[in-house]
Amino acid sequence: MPVILVLYHSSQGSVSAMANEIYDTLSALGAEVRLRTFVQRQAHDVVVTKQDLIECDGLAFGSPTRFGMMAAQAKTFWETTSDLWLKGQLIDKPACVFSSSSSMHGGNEATLLNLSLPLLHHGMMLMGVPYDVPELLSTTSGGTPYGASHVAGMDNSPELTETEVKICRAIAKRLFNVSKKLL
Repeated sequence: MPVILVLYHSSQGSVSAMANEIYDTLSALGAEVRLRTFVQRQAHDVVVTKQDLIECDGLAFGSPTRFGMMAAQAKTFWETTSDLWLKGQLIDKPACVFSSSSSMHGGNEATLLNLSLPLLHHGMMLMGVPYDVPELLSTTSGGTPYGASHVAGMDNSPELTETEVKICRAIAKRLFNVSKKLL
């Protein structure tokens, strides 16, 4: 079974909720899932290493929106991966991205595209959410073709809507299936 790395930063709990939904879905499918963060915020958090990236067969990468970009903690980590890039160690690994913002127009799509940039530079195969996921066509909260997303609202609620959960599950299943096929 594939080893999938779920790598995220969360400050208000929304991205953590998405990461855990993706983790649970991947685990239920039989993947070996490694849940990692960029900084230890809680006692149970495990901080990512470059070895985690090397050893994974697939990657789900998430961050809250920071003015349409990934959080500084995530960017700082990716800036340390030039040695992996020079060796091509992430080439052809499938990946997906997920994000959360306070409002519908808070920059989720821009952030999802920003999260994609280091993955594309590393030669990873980026996967979005295809339109055969019915929730993508009916969402009034999070979810885009670029990746899973959550709209936390002005109260920063980490509670995912049913639609957002289904989109997280769909992208996790897609990541699992592609990673498994590439083994």
